[in-house]
Amino acid sequence: MNISLFDYHLPSELIAQEPATQRDASRLMVVNRQTRSITHTQFSQIGKFLPAQTRFFRNNAAVLKARLFGQRPTGGKVECLLLQPAEDAQTWWCLLKPGKKTFNAGSFGLPGEYTADVLEAGSNGNYRVRFHPERNESVTELSERLGILPLPPYIERSNDDPRRSNDNERYQTVYADLKKRIAVAAPTAGLHFTPELITDLEQAGARFHDLTLQVGIGTFHPIQVENIKEHNIHHEWYEIPGKAFAELQNASTGPRIAVGTTSVRSIEDAIRRTQHSPETCLTPAGSVQAEADIYIYPPAQFAAIDGMITNFHLPKSTLLCLVAAFLTPGSVDGIAWLKELYAEAIDHKYRFYSYGDAMLIL
Repeated sequence: MNISLFDYHLPSELIAQEPATQRDASRLMVVNRQTRSITHTQFSQIGKFLPAQTRFFRNNAAVLKARLFGQRPTGGKVECLLLQPAEDAQTWWCLLKPGKKTFNAGSFGLPGEYTADVLEAGSNGNYRVRFHPERNESVTELSERLGILPLPPYIERSNDDPRRSNDNERYQTVYADLKKRIAVAAPTAGLHFTPELITDLEQAGARFHDLTLQVGIGTFHPIQVENIKEHNIHHEWYEIPGKAFAELQNASTGPRIAVGTTSVRSIEDAIRRTQHSPETCLTPAGSVQAEADIYIYPPAQFAAIDGMITNFHLPKSTLLCLVAAFLTPGSVDGIAWLKELYAEAIDHKYRFYSYGDAMLIL
């Protein structure tokens, strides 16, 4: 299956550089898989397309201010991107810029704030770093105080861009659990929800269930091999609480709508993992904890979701593969259909990527 099947041309002016003025004022393309119909509306109207007993499954991971700055002992500047904790809370796997120079220097830091020892070079261009904050604080507390949000590379911001103060609020879902600052990218399909919209949907009978997936830097990595099946998919840790997992296994009490591809990935990985080796991921409380290594592309089948909310994704991305598979489960026909839908979105001037508009697939 050639990567060219998942390529398309996007005019640069359609790459959203800022969020909509109000979260739920973003546009929404509603795609009905049974009738092959398309409806153009606003996200605030999503409830009109869903039955009262809809169950939403959403990723509540919060985005960490993961970009830290420092200098080597020689004075050279260092940029550090926190990826995930290693063996303890003060030791993290990081990306360093420049990597080799900083590794050879052995350490970096910011006078009066912290020092950091570069302990090991990993196999994927990452480094294991142990932090020593000057204050009595954790690495996440240090990063929240000194760091900046790691916006995607297609959102153009200088480090001192005044728009970053707005990013601190808007590149975070309203339901993010701030105790779970573990993501380096936002679960962007959830950015469109407002507290008021959530309340309205709940009052109409909908229910929301939280899960947590640690969105990693791999979500931005394009497929760089011709045959997509040869791509090495990134791994991401997740947890689905017992109540939410029980709801996922019950298909009879209302449609199960996954908010975003990160939720889809967690759900499908959990269902398949528990079917084959439950002892490796099920806790005594009934929650599922594992590292998602699932790679979803046509003609994949889906075990536990009936609908999906998603943004418009980059060409040649694993996320595009997942959406194409969901359009026509068990078939490759979704590839051509996805191109038609994206052409429609481009023709109607939808805004693309993280701060862009959304699609509801039913």
